[in-house]
Order: sequence, then structure tokens, then C-alpha cells
Amino acid sequence: MSLRRAGAVAFAMIIAGAALGAPAHAAPSTPALAAQSSGPSARAAELVAGMTTAEQAASVIMGHIPTTDPAALSAYMAQGFGGFILMGANVPAEAADLRTVTAALAVDPSLPPLIAIDQEGGIVSRLSADAYPASTVLKSQPASATAAAFAARASLVGQAGISVNFGTIADVPADPSSFIYGRALGTDPQSSAERVAAATTAQEQFLASTLKHFPGHGAAPGDSHHAIPSTDESLEQWRATDAVPFAAGIEAGASLLMFGHLAYTAVDAAPASLSARWHEIAREDLGFEGVIVTDDLGMLLSSGIPEYQDPVADAVAALAAGSDLVLMIAGSTPDTAGQMAAGIAAAVGSGSLRADRLADAATRVLALRLSLTAASADWALCATCEPAS
Repeated sequence: MSLRRAGAVAFAMIIAGAALGAPAHAAPSTPALAAQSSGPSARAAELVAGMTTAEQAASVIMGHIPTTDPAALSAYMAQGFGGFILMGANVPAEAADLRTVTAALAVDPSLPPLIAIDQEGGIVSRLSADAYPASTVLKSQPASATAAAFAARASLVGQAGISVNFGTIADVPADPSSFIYGRALGTDPQSSAERVAAATTAQEQFLASTLKHFPGHGAAPGDSHHAIPSTDESLEQWRATDAVPFAAGIEAGASLLMFGHLAYTAVDAAPASLSARWHEIAREDLGFEGVIVTDDLGMLLSSGIPEYQDPVADAVAALAAGSDLVLMIAGSTPDTAGQMAAGIAAAVGSGSLRADRLADAATRVLALRLSLTAASADWALCATCEPAS
């Protein structure tokens, strides 16, 4: 990703600056370019090989605690978690103070965790300064407008010390009553794909972008925050419809792919987040090579389905299926992520999770962290720019 970023910063700034007056981004430094040539994947494999099973287990968890207290955040991340997701309770009233929060999460500044946020803009927005056009407007405008909006949005997110945006909706909901309709970038596969690709290319100049919610909410009615939406759509039908925006986003270079708690029963009765078959499709059919992250595992608990009421078991199942990073928010306590790490390590010890599968997941997550660290830059807001109305 950092090579794409290095080669396209000027292009992104022309789009974002001319169309929206976006915040500015500095070019990568010489050390960043040197880090690119050394290969973060190879370095990550070396580092993971030297980790204990417990350390690997912690490194594939993206946790959350609802506070802005720097000491509490630092103590939490000192457990070795690979990532942290910022929710509303982590965003201070003063925008300038957010940088203090993100700095506290980086216990080792030389290798920060993945710091993520859901900054889609519009309906789902954590940052009040984001007044750039969002899905409700962009879905009726050319893809160039999406590129401009997401370049500006990603720059705003990145200058706050956030390295991952769970911000690109690749779902294709044709039904206006769908809970995801207002957040989607299009209502048909082709127009959605064009805007998803534009949003991905724009964001990847600044941070790691994410496509969600694979394999897609469009065909599966219902809200996965409270249930397991399901569909009997066939794999062939999916490839011709719901798959199209995800394929476009992957081709455009998305760093992460978020798996939804969605059941395409003709493919697998299990939710995609726990389905080895859907992970195989993402890797082999669509060619995705980046980090696969689960949607919030707390949503599985909220479904009320008995077999999904243990977040530790859900995390192990997701990793065994092929996920690399397990995300836990709803229903968690400050102890939940640590319990998940211990449970993952125990699963390796018992043989219910292969050691090489955990090592592969840890390597992918660490490689992304190294890539983002190598591509770091100094950020500054454009002094004369105003957000779009």
C-alpha cells in the first residue's frame, strides 16, 4: 500500500484540494521509501516467528474500551493487542485532543497498533470536522465526486493519528428500506463498483481503507447488529451482483476486507465471518491478499443465537475460518480482549486452532502495521481550506 501512496499523493491532493479544499499530506520520507524496499511481509514473518503463542494471539485482536483517558488507554494496549477501534466515547470534544488519544494507544511508537475508526461520513461519522459529501449525496453523483470526498475524508482521519478507516460500504442494497441503504455508495452493482473503487484509491494514499460488509448486505435483509441476515442467493448470482463492488475495491488496492455476520445459505449455512468457504472465495476467487477483519463479534452475541454467545469461541472460529483480525466492541469489558487472547492461545495448545493459521494471521496484521509505519508522514491542515457545504 505504501508504494501506491508514494506514487499517488500528488494526484490525490489535486483532486481533493481543487474539489473540496482538503487537508494537506506530506510526501513520504527517505526512511519510508527504504522501509518499502525491505519488504514488510518478510520482516513481519521474522518478527512473528520470534513471538510466543500468547503474543501472536494478542496481536490479532482489535479491542476497545470507552474512554479518552491516556493512562487507561496505554495500560490497555500494553497487553500487546494488534489494534484498537475508536468509537464515539474515544473522541474528545476538542478535535485537537484526539491526537493525544491516538498517541496514548501507540505504546511502542516505532510500531503503532492499527488504530481504526468508522468514518464513512454522513450517517456514520465519528469526527465532527468531516463535513465532506457522504453516501446520501455521492450515490447520485459521478465517481469523481466520491474520489474527492474520500481523499479529503482520509486526510482528515490520517492527520488525527488514525491508520485504518472502516469507511467504504461495498454493499449493494436496492431496497430503500434496508438499514444499509442510506450508507451505500450505489444501488446497482456497476455504479457501486465505480464509487467503491474511487473511494478506495483515494483513501489508500493516506491510510488503510476497508471494504465492508463482505459478502454483502444487499441480498440479505435484516440488520446484522441484532440478527444474522440470510439469503438463499446462489454463488453464481452473487458473483454477478453483490460481488462486483468488492471485486472492484480489491482491484483498487483496499488493505482490509471486513467480513459481515451474513448467511448466504446456498453457499454456507454459517455466517460469512465464521465460514471457511467464504474466506476461500475472498482469497482464491477475488484474489484478496490483505487483512481480513471480522465485523464486531459483539454483534453475534446480540443476535441471541445460543451458539454465538461466547466471544472467545467466536474469535477462535473466525480465525480458524481464515480471518486475520478479530474485532470486539459490543458487550465487551476491559477484560474481554485479554480473555480472547488467552482463549486463542489455549485453542492452539489444544489443537482446535492450527498454530500455522494463527501465525499467518499475525503475520498479515503485523505486515500492515509495518507498512503503515513505513509510510508515515507529517500532517497539516490547509490553512485556507473550508469543508464542502
